[in-house]
Amino acid sequence: MDGKPFFWLGDTAWLLFQKLSYDEAIAYLDNRAAKGFNVIQVTLVHTAHFGNVNGSPALIDEDFAQPNPDTAPGAFWPQVRRIVDAAAERGIMMALLPSWGGIVASGWLSGEKIDRYTDFLAERFGDCTNVLWLVGGDVRGNAAPEDFIRMGTNLRKKCPGHLIGYHPFGRCSSSYWFNDQPWLDFNMFQSGHRRYDQVKLGEWDDRVDAETYVGEDSYKYVQHDRALTPVRPVLDGEPSYELIPQGLHDTTQPYWQACDVRRYAYWSLMAGACGFTYGSNSIMQFWTGEGKPSFGPLEKWHEAIHNPGSMQMTHVRRLMEELKWYDGQPAQEYLADNTGEKYDYNLALKTSAGLAVYTYTGKPFKVNTAMLGENLRAWWFDPTSGGKSIIGPVASGEAVEFLPPDRRCGQNDWALVIQSV
Repeated sequence: MDGKPFFWLGDTAWLLFQKLSYDEAIAYLDNRAAKGFNVIQVTLVHTAHFGNVNGSPALIDEDFAQPNPDTAPGAFWPQVRRIVDAAAERGIMMALLPSWGGIVASGWLSGEKIDRYTDFLAERFGDCTNVLWLVGGDVRGNAAPEDFIRMGTNLRKKCPGHLIGYHPFGRCSSSYWFNDQPWLDFNMFQSGHRRYDQVKLGEWDDRVDAETYVGEDSYKYVQHDRALTPVRPVLDGEPSYELIPQGLHDTTQPYWQACDVRRYAYWSLMAGACGFTYGSNSIMQFWTGEGKPSFGPLEKWHEAIHNPGSMQMTHVRRLMEELKWYDGQPAQEYLADNTGEKYDYNLALKTSAGLAVYTYTGKPFKVNTAMLGENLRAWWFDPTSGGKSIIGPVASGEAVEFLPPDRRCGQNDWALVIQSV
């Protein structure tokens, strides 16, 4: 980074290097850059037999100690580098997972093989200023803690200019295992794909009797991690994907929609997150309509890049940057009578630019505007369109009521912004 505040607006593209040609990757990057995405989360080796659409494998004999040495432009590693460089030209950071977490947890990538593989990665990408690393990959840190620590430590030593995080298992945060590790620059949590009532799988990721269980209340991960020492930036690296079944595996269940993606974004950001990663069921696996997909995608990836949830992420970033999110603090104390639970819970963020309050349900709520002083103005921000609706001057009082507009179609979520004149 260049020392300036950086708002992380990520997209989930786990299988980009496997499924897309170079030209398709460029089309995808152009689409995301136009929407304001500036981080792409992608796996370098998702499975041991991982290769690209040109038939070039990432590894020789599925051995991480033997990355494919082919230097042809369409070979696996040269093409990855070309895509990484193309992302840099578009102002996009590439958050690279060296491997999917299950490969490490299984022992396939462990010990000295980690050393040799990270040596290769440092040689290949160490000079890329738009690369950051994500250790893990949908796995608990205690599945192979020594190997994950070894990978993070190696990357820190060999790529000192690159940020490093850890992508954890569903309903977990990297802080549960690695917050005290010197190689970890920020915490990432996976708020997951389940509803409040989908808790029947027990040990999978939703044990209601576990101390860490929060259901869909993603903002609680941010609150938890911000209370730790040392304090690290934190973000939701995998919320519910747009158009994925609620609970993942049963395609007879309802599918998560754009409004759900917005809720996860604003909930975590109002709680003090440093950014947010969007995901689409079709795009994360780049489904082409052929073969056997995972989790019942409803459309091909080149159709899904236009879905409303991804377009509305543009508005998330614009609002956060306008509010100077980087000097903000959670501000629940400004909300009067905020006793709602689950979807009725409102969150507030106070920055040098003003106070923002997000309501998912659009019900009336009260704000202690007296804490903000006199001469106040306010406006509604529409998360679906990015439009502003000026309210005008507002009273200074201990419990001033605000009634969000009625959108009359779809979910009625809004952000209220109150500023000093």
